[in-house]
Amino acid sequence: MYVRTIYLTGDPTLADEALEGLKAKSVQSLSGQAGYRGFSIFSDRQLGKILLGSWWESAQNERDSWTALHDRRQELLGVFGGTVTVGGWEAAVSRRGDAQPGAGFRLVRLAFDPAAADRLVETFEATVLPGLESLEGFSGGALLIDRARGTGSVGAIFRDRAALEATRGPQAQLRSKAAQASGVQVQALEEFDVELLHRP
Repeated sequence: MYVRTIYLTGDPTLADEALEGLKAKSVQSLSGQAGYRGFSIFSDRQLGKILLGSWWESAQNERDSWTALHDRRQELLGVFGGTVTVGGWEAAVSRRGDAQPGAGFRLVRLAFDPAAADRLVETFEATVLPGLESLEGFSGGALLIDRARGTGSVGAIFRDRAALEATRGPQAQLRSKAAQASGVQVQALEEFDVELLHRP
């Protein structure tokens, strides 16, 4: 599958209004597009950050939906009035669990040698994902990559904020070992609240 991410930063005082609109209207718009496979909304209301992820059966489905939903997207994103960064990714490995609002999401941004993409995927499948699945409260996760650019991310969802916080140490140890084994560079670490997960 393929994933489109939209990373928004804006005025924290506008986060509630922006999230209300996104939760009310996004799924209806996206689910009418060919190849739609799911949608997620994550937020850091205190800092004014919103992360959106839509899942697609093919790269062509992802591109077609981007074009078709231009006007509706501008309307919804314009409420937040900040910066917008868009990414397109291959979902190299995923365990798409379910979670309710109040769950926690940890995102690790990665850089790697494009020639070593397969090595990264193999390491994630063999060690990282089983390690994540052993953590209390783990509800799903994925490795997203851009093979050509050598960038990617690991996202992990936990059933609530308590589980997210309790796994910081264990996941840090797992992350360090995996980075050494796969040769990746960890570029950023972020945590969000889960606002919405739609799995058709």
